[in-house]
Amino acid sequence: MSNYAIILAAGKGTRMKSDLPKVLHQVAGISMLEHVFRSVSAIAPEKMVTVVGHQAELVQQVLEGQTDFVLQTEQLGTGHAVLMAEDQLAALEGQTLVIAGDTPLITGESLKGLIDFHVSHKNVATILTAQADNPFGYGRIVRNKIDEVVKIVEQKDATDFEQQIKEINTGTYVFDNKRLFEALKNINTDNAQGEYYLTDVIGIFKEAGEKVGAYKLQDFNESLGVNDRVALATAEKIMRQRINQEHMLNGVTFIDPERTYIDIDVELAADVQVEANVVLQGKTKIGSETLLTNGTVIVDSQLGEGVVVTHSMIEESIIGSGVTIGPYAHIRPDSELADQVHIGNFVEVKSSSIGENSKAGHLTYIGNAEIGPDVNVGAGTVTVNYDGKGKYRTKVGKGAFIGSQSTLIAPLSVGDYALTAAGSVINEDVPADALALGRSRQVTKEGYAVKFPHHPQQKEK
Repeated sequence: MSNYAIILAAGKGTRMKSDLPKVLHQVAGISMLEHVFRSVSAIAPEKMVTVVGHQAELVQQVLEGQTDFVLQTEQLGTGHAVLMAEDQLAALEGQTLVIAGDTPLITGESLKGLIDFHVSHKNVATILTAQADNPFGYGRIVRNKIDEVVKIVEQKDATDFEQQIKEINTGTYVFDNKRLFEALKNINTDNAQGEYYLTDVIGIFKEAGEKVGAYKLQDFNESLGVNDRVALATAEKIMRQRINQEHMLNGVTFIDPERTYIDIDVELAADVQVEANVVLQGKTKIGSETLLTNGTVIVDSQLGEGVVVTHSMIEESIIGSGVTIGPYAHIRPDSELADQVHIGNFVEVKSSSIGENSKAGHLTYIGNAEIGPDVNVGAGTVTVNYDGKGKYRTKVGKGAFIGSQSTLIAPLSVGDYALTAAGSVINEDVPADALALGRSRQVTKEGYAVKFPHHPQQKEK
């Protein structure tokens, strides 16, 4: 039998108090909707339909080309939302998963278990449930003496006895596809909210004597639906704990996992060491035996093996093996550091490539530059790459020695093994093997400093 899926992503999420649609708020680097989509993909649905409504275009952009979309122009309840997929699914044989787009912690393994349970028990509907220590506010799963599901009762409608039940409805279901859409045509808005409830189809199936089952989650956390910023923070914490635990089981060392923040798509090789307060974002990839010290932030970058990053930031760049960076360095987007490069304290690199074994130890800006291998860039060097309108490139050849406090005014080329004298302003190309000096002549006026207020003779007057 074929699997299908409907993801409900039409709501505004007013309790989030945000202009952004609720399902697009992020958890561990990607939107809640993307988390749900990835988990749903584990059941290999032949057709997936995402129901959109509030700011539909923004929601569609996230999953463009990966799912069909249907528009719910009025948010009239979950039953109404599912009915929007009638044209795409109603005629198909198989089972359909219905899940909310604000449940980022649900796993693909749990959804596969739900589908298998539904099929093996020949249910017309199967409810995904969880055991809650504090079930207040949730719909309760009422079973009979032989453990069959009798009904779902909401908190406000539950009797004192029913309120003691701790098995709750997560809002995720699997249905016989054709029977789902047949039953949806018989629900109504005769309820406190004046909406079409998807849960009403459960009652319809029971009245018809059809088999309804429930599959219980092993981990209650997976059932979390995010409706406000408090729940969003909870989901973030749980997801990051999962991520860090997986990395640790794969051989990564964390000094303090609770204060380490790693996005879901980050890749870490075995024997990477991560200290506290490190943030790894986007599609960052870190090679083995790399050390990331306290306070390091890396975004969408690739690092080789044996790299040491000390309290620094790297963005959208490629770092070779054996590189040392920091402390307090900033590698900005579109930069590439070859193997064994050293970037020291208070050095900024932007849109530049730096060749193997080259060094920039301190207080240096390298922007829009191509630095060859075995180059030494002295302290205080600046590539002057911007004239207020355009950016220009500086090229430094192999083995060149750039003296401290050199100012390299682009466009500029410094040849192989050339030298620039300390304190020079260089605005003309320097041939290979040449020494370039760009300093004005020093003038010394003896005794002249006596006239200035700082001098002891002036202070005595």
